[in-house]
Amino acid sequence: MSTRRFAVIALVVSLLIAGVLSWYASRSPDGLEHVAQTTGFAQSAQQHPTAGGPVAHYETKGVDSGRLSTGLAGVIGVAATGLLMGGVLVVLRRRT
Repeated sequence: MSTRRFAVIALVVSLLIAGVLSWYASRSPDGLEHVAQTTGFAQSAQQHPTAGGPVAHYETKGVDSGRLSTGLAGVIGVAATGLLMGGVLVVLRRRT
């Protein structure tokens, strides 16, 4: 299998996982948040500077449908990560 074909398949699978399987993700707190609530220091948490961002809390601002909002946030995350890694690879390739 060529590298290009592998990259395209990996991208499609990543987008499907982020866009579709994210609909079924648990709404329960993650492990760290659960421990913070259990041990009693959750109330001392401060709001993160990006908490009001366009895809904060795994939701897309301005999208009313919960499933669509979560799926779109996942796709945006995959795209942003892919672009960042692509840029890093281009820079590293030029250095050698």
